[in-house]
Amino acid sequence: LAALPILPLRNAVLFPSLVMNVNVGRPASVRLVEALRQEGTERPFLGVLAQRDPRIDEPGWADLYAVGAFARVLSVERLGGGHYAVTLQGTGRFRVAEPLGLQPYLRARVEPIASPPPDPSLRPLADRLKEAVARLYEAVPRSASLERPAVERVVDPGVLADLVASHLPLDNEAKQRLLETLDVEERLRRVADLVERRREVYRLKREVTDRMQQEMARSQREILLREQMRAIRRELGEEDEADEIEELAERIARAELPPEAERTARKQLGRLRGMHPASGEYQLTRTYLEWLADLPWGRLTTDRLDVAEARRVLEADHHGLKEPKRRIVEFLAVRKLKGDLRGPILCFVGPPGVGKTSLARSIARATGRAFERISLGGVHDEAEIRGHRRTYVGAYPGRFVAALKRAGSMNPVLLLDEVDKVGRGDHKGDPSAALLEVLDPEQNHAFVDHYLGLPLDLSKVLFIATANRLETIPRPLLDRMELIEIPGYTRTEKLAIARTFLVPRQLTEHGLTEERMQVADDALELLVDAYCREPGVRELERKIGSLVRAVAVRVAEGQDVSLVADADFVRATLGPPRHRPMAPERHATVGVVSAMSVSSLGGSILQIEAHRMRGSGRVHLTGRMGDVLQEAAHTAFSYVRARAERFGLPADFLRSIDVHLHLPEAATPKDGPAAGLPMLVALLSMLTRRPVRPGVAVAGEVTLRGAILPVTGIEHRILAAHRAGLTTVVLPARNAPDLEKVPEEVRSEVDLRLVSRVEEALRVLLEPGAEVRSATAPA
Repeated sequence: LAALPILPLRNAVLFPSLVMNVNVGRPASVRLVEALRQEGTERPFLGVLAQRDPRIDEPGWADLYAVGAFARVLSVERLGGGHYAVTLQGTGRFRVAEPLGLQPYLRARVEPIASPPPDPSLRPLADRLKEAVARLYEAVPRSASLERPAVERVVDPGVLADLVASHLPLDNEAKQRLLETLDVEERLRRVADLVERRREVYRLKREVTDRMQQEMARSQREILLREQMRAIRRELGEEDEADEIEELAERIARAELPPEAERTARKQLGRLRGMHPASGEYQLTRTYLEWLADLPWGRLTTDRLDVAEARRVLEADHHGLKEPKRRIVEFLAVRKLKGDLRGPILCFVGPPGVGKTSLARSIARATGRAFERISLGGVHDEAEIRGHRRTYVGAYPGRFVAALKRAGSMNPVLLLDEVDKVGRGDHKGDPSAALLEVLDPEQNHAFVDHYLGLPLDLSKVLFIATANRLETIPRPLLDRMELIEIPGYTRTEKLAIARTFLVPRQLTEHGLTEERMQVADDALELLVDAYCREPGVRELERKIGSLVRAVAVRVAEGQDVSLVADADFVRATLGPPRHRPMAPERHATVGVVSAMSVSSLGGSILQIEAHRMRGSGRVHLTGRMGDVLQEAAHTAFSYVRARAERFGLPADFLRSIDVHLHLPEAATPKDGPAAGLPMLVALLSMLTRRPVRPGVAVAGEVTLRGAILPVTGIEHRILAAHRAGLTTVVLPARNAPDLEKVPEEVRSEVDLRLVSRVEEALRVLLEPGAEVRSATAPA
């Protein structure tokens, strides 16, 4: 074993029998070269090892390969800056047996690796390698760094493999593997494979280059022909139309249309060039092509499915609404784990002004998607969804295609507003059936708009629907959606929303600051109690805007205004209150019951009045009752007549009296099953003279057997009773699970009574111990 100085190479591998020029500049390598010069040996020997990582400036033994090449130093030339140019000639392979040190330069004890003598049996493999090099040289004669004559003169197969490998454009790791391949036959095969692979790469590059040059030549030819066409049209006075068509063609080329749409666009462009600009078909075709060019084919925004960010955005944009926020966060969390936003379609159900649209806008902001709103209220024509057929002037695509165009991407958040007001099917088609195809994830990946006549991928769109009432949503459409109910806000929540969101926003929108105007708490309380009794906050924001405008006028006139709007300012600006707070009955009243109703505007309190008079047993029902309410009233009468003796009434108590059941606000249509129990209680209170307890509201449906059935809209009804100041609410026992959705603040302030039979309800609603008079005596 011989001890040799070691020269590490950063970006090269030295093969035996080859000559290499290297620049030496690292301190340890410079000391090695200077030591060799001082020895005075004519052609000193050293060992050369390649580095594993060329970025290391001072390599250790772990940073060097173990197999290298002996090298004879042919010449050393001093360069500027203490660097040297050294010419090395490889003479054989070695393996490091024992490192001896790193200073002043690397030294190691090495074990030579003997080269086998030339084997005649390897001649066919050597000839194959020479032929591969010849073909490579023919493919890229100017790029080849290895001359054919040099390869032809080599006789030793091992030397031939090393020669070719050293000139191939390989990285250091690949060359080192070849250096460590000691079997000559295997080394020849590997090098021949690398040469043939390199030739194939050059061939493919040349084909691509030739194809690009052909395309460029064709493009240049088209440009020349277009210029000639422009010159001809300029002479004919048709330059403007031609420029518009060319501009349209360029827009279509930039739109990156799918193959089918691109074929259609090219066909229509060809037809457009042959039409007269004054013809009606010209305008139809041009409008169609403009729609194709403007649609965001293939353009997608990057989803930001960050649950923490979504929660932060929802909390910043909305006060309260804990249950809807929780469900939205769950929805986004599942989509993050799943990898997309496909899934059930969320439908926010609630009265106007409770934040359904703004919740959808917050979802779009949290996910980083574009947002567009599609109003479906009053849509009776199926063409509004599927688009009009391109057969007449004035045809246009459906609302979904138009929304994608406005959004500028194929994965926006589309809000389907007022889905409960979609028209029913008629001679113009059924728009709700068309919506089924749009919202079905198994079909909407190839939705065909009648105007475009091309498949459009809607599967990446996040659909969110809103509705005021569930009863009017078509059942098949309702099955596609997951419902999130937003019943309305409590008084405390309205005040918090007004302070946190509405007042600052209205000040900003009207150009005022807090130094100019502030709104006192008593003013907000008066607004909520006497001017804005709706479940939402839309009317509340309008009233606040009216207050701010009153101040803005004074500021615009040049007055130096700085005021705090109090309750007196509200009365002076808005006039008398629209709603007088409904105070609970202070005294027990006979024949008057507070019922809780639900409409598209949310919950409200409805007084039911029962009265009797001399007559012959007629029953009068007034107050614009619908069919369901009238049937509930008849059911209540039948229940009382069947149990007259139990209530202390003669069996023929209706013989000499007439009964009048009235629902005030007769100009407003009313219907629904939930007033059955209130009407029965009002009737019994009137007939038995037992007063109804004050401050009590009731809802429930009654059967002829006296069972109380559950009703819908429990949240809306309880919130309405709470807003009206009623302290006790009587509900069907089977509605107990719905009470969990009622805000805790409301549940703590309202006494909730659950009943399952009429007898239980009467014990809660009617005052006990009152004397029962004869039912035949007139009132």
